[in-house]
Amino acid sequence: MLNPLWLKTFVTLIETGHFTRTAEKLFMTQPGVSQHIKKLEAECGYPLIERNNKSFDITSQGQAVFDYAKEMQQRESVLLASLEPDSPFKGTVRIACSGSLALLLYPHLLDMQCQHPALISQVEAAPKRKVLADILSGEADLGIVTSVPTDKRLVSKKLSVEPLCLMLPVAFADQPLDLGKLKQLGMINHPDAENCLSLYCESCGENWLQELRFDQLPISGYVNQLSQILLPVSKGLGFTVLPQGALESFPYKDKIAIYQAKQQVAEDLYLVTKQRGTVPLRFNTIIEHIETILSR
Repeated sequence: MLNPLWLKTFVTLIETGHFTRTAEKLFMTQPGVSQHIKKLEAECGYPLIERNNKSFDITSQGQAVFDYAKEMQQRESVLLASLEPDSPFKGTVRIACSGSLALLLYPHLLDMQCQHPALISQVEAAPKRKVLADILSGEADLGIVTSVPTDKRLVSKKLSVEPLCLMLPVAFADQPLDLGKLKQLGMINHPDAENCLSLYCESCGENWLQELRFDQLPISGYVNQLSQILLPVSKGLGFTVLPQGALESFPYKDKIAIYQAKQQVAEDLYLVTKQRGTVPLRFNTIIEHIETILSR
């Protein structure tokens, strides 16, 4: 078994990138740090770093040892957390969901943490495939996706629905809309724009929109940061299709108009967890809070 003290020194060295800062962080001397690294390299039988004067590069063997050490740290954290008495208001809950949901949920989850400081929510915005992968790997505790997963190792339940909206500059609020105006405006593209547009056009009940295709539209901008996608729309530079939650957290709502289609378009939202014998009480606390937020 690799010496855990040497592993801790090695991980700190790789993360800080500096022998002196590692020594300061671990309350060691710099020669002591060097000695730990040399002993770990001798135990592994390979050089873990390539020294270049005052700097260094990690070797492929060093990267493997670093990944192993980080995994051991995570497993130790999970183990120690599991030893604590179960509490509805203590512990960490890792949540993976779409960017629009992350923007909607996170401020409310922070409000809950202000009331219960020991209940910590960690939120990661991710596409559906990563949400499911993170649940299966243990990287996330709770996931929210727009369709029922088929993997039998996962459990899902319907949470709510998330409306999809065609969002336009406010100058178009009282104007009749047609394909020509959309093409004149151009679309503000984003990583999920094609899927959002396709679902919206198929389900909105407007014949002229059902004929619209993503590849027929001029692209007048691209943003991969959800919080910024509506900014060019607010400046009159294009239109886009996004979940309504993205507008809720946008600071310039008065600059955005939502097209009122014949039929509302919405995606079902499903809460996903891994199959487990018992659900920690803190999970239930967060799940109930999310359900309350989405029901408003």
